Amino acid sequence: MPALNFKAQFADGVERGIKTNSIRPDRKNPIKIGDTLYLYTGMRTKQCRKLGEGICTKIEDIMIDFILEVGAPIILLDGHGLAETSCEVLARKDGFRNAYDFCMFFEKQYNLPFCGKLFTWELKK
Repeated sequence: MPALNFKAQFADGVERGIKTNSIRPDRKNPIKIGDTLYLYTGMRTKQCRKLGEGICTKIEDIMIDFILEVGAPIILLDGHGLAETSCEVLARKDGFRNAYDFCMFFEKQYNLPFCGKLFTWELKK
């Protein structure tokens, strides 16, 4: 029963079912397709709030990097490079304005290059 905690900036999108994916570092106890994901914001605080539950439908390996000299994101999903427009679509789907903001978030949060998993879910009704 994996729980995922979301920063406040993503909570509304998760709760409304607009954001149905999350990118995370590899976990000690890996999430598997079919797992129920318990979605929260503010875990381990008094402001903890459950955003919903989802069933994990897809897991992909992801690598995120950014070439500062040319201002270009490099995103690999399961080892396949994404075109620039696909990088933009992924960034917006993940709750960012554009691929640049997306890459800078991962640079600040984890340092680049970042390697982890992209989890996709369907909300439980």
